[in-house]
Amino acid sequence: MAAPLAEPGQRLLARVVDTLVVGIPVVLVVRELVSGHTADVVAPTAVAGCMLLYEAVQLALWGRTLGKRVAGIEVVAATAQEAPGAAAQGAGEAAGAAGPGGASAIPVSVPGFVPVTAPKPEESAPPGEAESSGAHARPDVLRCVLRAAVYSVPIGLRPIPVLGLLASIFWVVNAGAVFEGTSRQAVHDRVAGTLVVKRPRPESSAF
Repeated sequence: MAAPLAEPGQRLLARVVDTLVVGIPVVLVVRELVSGHTADVVAPTAVAGCMLLYEAVQLALWGRTLGKRVAGIEVVAATAQEAPGAAAQGAGEAAGAAGPGGASAIPVSVPGFVPVTAPKPEESAPPGEAESSGAHARPDVLRCVLRAAVYSVPIGLRPIPVLGLLASIFWVVNAGAVFEGTSRQAVHDRVAGTLVVKRPRPESSAF
């Protein structure tokens, strides 16, 4: 059975912890090295770069950052069934390929094709309980870097007037995307094809 999806509150806690762990030391170092308006320009870029490395490396190695460890959650690769729009696409393909009674419209005699039956309708899982057919896998390095970049790059755009405004809008949309759909995927999850799930607790052995 796949792990249940992480709660929005858990994700917020993890993000706050990670931001403090990375942001505070980086800002303090930058302000020791430079001052004035230059520090206001350099600090966001430095935080963005450090956050990208911090998150991408930890996700690639362990599937979770320090903040996610505190919150008890981890990042996993989403299956095709859990990706946005996959269910609708699969239903459309099944309907187009199946004829009356659920049998495939493609005859057995056509080389290279195997007739299939239409999938039986199943009750949709309630929000937060979406599960895959098997255990979730840890995302590969590319997904980890992409996920971290989509979230971190806008931080470095803050000093630029127009791009900084767009970055602020992005973060609002990014947070709101978690509440849209049943997979609770933020924008960076949708782009990278990842899910955030609750970390299974180790079973305590009884003596």
